[in-house]
Amino acid sequence: MRVLVTGGAGFIGGQITERLAARGDDVVVFDSLTAHKEPPELPDGVELIVGDLRNEHAVRRAVEGVDAVCHQAARVGLGVDFDDVADYVADNDGGTANLLRALWRRSFTGRLVVASSMVVYGEGRYRCPDHGDVRAAPRDRRDLDAGRFEPRCPRCGADLDWAAVPESAPLDPRNVYAATKVHTEHLSFLYGRETGAPVCALRYHNVYGPRMPRDTPYAGVASIFRSALESGAAPRVFEDGAQTRDFVHVRDVARANLLALDGDWTGACNIASGEPHSVGDMARALAAAFSETQGRAGAEPVVTGEYRLGDVRHIVASPDLAADVLGFRAETAFTEGMAAFASEPLR
Repeated sequence: MRVLVTGGAGFIGGQITERLAARGDDVVVFDSLTAHKEPPELPDGVELIVGDLRNEHAVRRAVEGVDAVCHQAARVGLGVDFDDVADYVADNDGGTANLLRALWRRSFTGRLVVASSMVVYGEGRYRCPDHGDVRAAPRDRRDLDAGRFEPRCPRCGADLDWAAVPESAPLDPRNVYAATKVHTEHLSFLYGRETGAPVCALRYHNVYGPRMPRDTPYAGVASIFRSALESGAAPRVFEDGAQTRDFVHVRDVARANLLALDGDWTGACNIASGEPHSVGDMARALAAAFSETQGRAGAEPVVTGEYRLGDVRHIVASPDLAADVLGFRAETAFTEGMAAFASEPLR
């Protein structure tokens, strides 16, 4: 099978590329390489096309003769502030649109797997002790300034308990990146409806692991904490550290992509470990592992009370659908993964 992997030299895409090449697929990597300080090392036989998804000529060349597409390229993270909006829309919405138009013009009806994100759910799923399942309203800046971080029931004002989010949950993007991921999904599923191509969107939760990008405004929180420890600084944990996430290892995410490429499921799937932890727990586990593996004491995490308005409080997925339709279950446990991540190379 000839597979195009957009962003195939990146953090997640690189792991997918390696797995596809190892099993004998003919792999084409399309990557701008803007996130790379040095040329990436790709497996022997992998074709690399350096280009931007906004460049129609380069994209048309990349899609020639491919049997399947794994679309990983995107601008990720919350960014700096709303001034990033045009760049996010150009890269994620415009880039996806160019890719889909190139596929349309060559009458592509093969398998399309698209990288999405848990951020499409917004605040996730909550229950009120008195009113059952409720939609949490966007958190109010006045509450956050006062250190009141838990979402409250819109009917009675009580603090809410989080629950695992299924794929059927309403989409409720609460930052620019999330909005572009919703649009990426919608455009891709529209392409599938128009052409009959089977489309699967994988909603990644908090991915971490080797070759993760270093500390930038666009990096994941695990990378930011790891970079702080390397520099001798304390990881700065926002809010009170009790915000809940699902940390899933990049090797598991790559394996999920291959299962999706090989399968026939059409729709969205959560890709998560099913083992939720707080951000504070993650910071402490990483600091302890860093101390042990590096042979020197790492700085203890500091809970700062700071917040970012676009962040959500609790977002934890149900992994059940992915297990049923893809045969996917995460294999890397949190403790094992964090212990390894403390010394694995970053990019």
